[in-house]
Amino acid sequence: MLGFAKTEGNIPALTAIGTALPANYYSQEVLSSALWNEWGGSVRDRTRFERLHKSVGVRGRHLALPIEEYRAIDSFGKANDRWIERAAELGEAAVRNALSAGGMAPADIDHIFFTTVTGIASPSIDAKLINRLGMRTDIKRTPLFGLGCVGGAAGLARAADYVRAFPDQVALLVSVELCSLTLQLKDRSTANLIASGLFADGAAAAIVTGGRNPAGPRCPRIVSSQSVFFPDTEEMMGWRMRETGFEIVLAPGVPHLIRTNLRVVADEFLAQNKLSRESIKHWIAHTGGPKVLQAMQEALELPRCSLAGSWKSLAAIGNLSSASVLFVAEDFMQSAKPRSGEYGLLLSMGPGFCGELLLLQW
Repeated sequence: MLGFAKTEGNIPALTAIGTALPANYYSQEVLSSALWNEWGGSVRDRTRFERLHKSVGVRGRHLALPIEEYRAIDSFGKANDRWIERAAELGEAAVRNALSAGGMAPADIDHIFFTTVTGIASPSIDAKLINRLGMRTDIKRTPLFGLGCVGGAAGLARAADYVRAFPDQVALLVSVELCSLTLQLKDRSTANLIASGLFADGAAAAIVTGGRNPAGPRCPRIVSSQSVFFPDTEEMMGWRMRETGFEIVLAPGVPHLIRTNLRVVADEFLAQNKLSRESIKHWIAHTGGPKVLQAMQEALELPRCSLAGSWKSLAAIGNLSSASVLFVAEDFMQSAKPRSGEYGLLLSMGPGFCGELLLLQW
């Protein structure tokens, strides 16, 4: 497994993150009750349903639309039209917040990366953002689809790869995930019942600058990155495409796969950079759900407090797929005060089955 080694003077920086959430916020109790009213079933079924929704550890979630508008969405086409509309709006808000945090203007961006797994658009949403924000006509575009929960970390890594090659330039990663617009009301599988209580909506944008650009003290350098792919695990997570849209694939073996493989992957990656897990002071992990976070903790031999930011985000807003790890990172960059020279590890897992690890240093 190959990572990018640290090269003095040309290390990308995670300069700013901006996030955006829809205004429609509902408690988990309200959402569970509304879903049950749509599904119905026996008393025994309801007990199981409520147990699954409570088990994901989410207190409430933001939805792209007011809850009463979902009943009218009876086709994939209608759902995707609303996704395009709201993705452009939330994506723009997240980008504007990131630009403000980084003290930059739209014209400063040289390359825009866009990641999602919850809707389809051609031209992709990044094209709409360029128009809405008045970005330069020579801006480069790289839309990424299908990475799911790993997309935030993978997108950051690809943006860092780009500015390693062009250290005078600035890359922007935008993630928009509107999971509520993928809901399949006719799917009574355990995977869909869990997903209906876990996933939520939001957008995040991150600015990555090349090594020749100045970065503030709260901005970590992206020292190295590592992708890992687990062969023959396609059926563990992802979508099946149906006439009604996206049908969730979520195998119960995901936590076990993480628990039995992540430690080796992390140790090998850190060893390439002449570090160990003991060298890492800060951990920024995707909010994959309680079982996934527990599996990460066990694999990496971490106490629960090491992933406190991830647990907090999961409880407050749910799992935002690719955007989640960027929300955790933003909160960390705003609230924590890491010392100069300290290392952090940002990591996500997702469909493939695969993972992405980024070594950060303040």
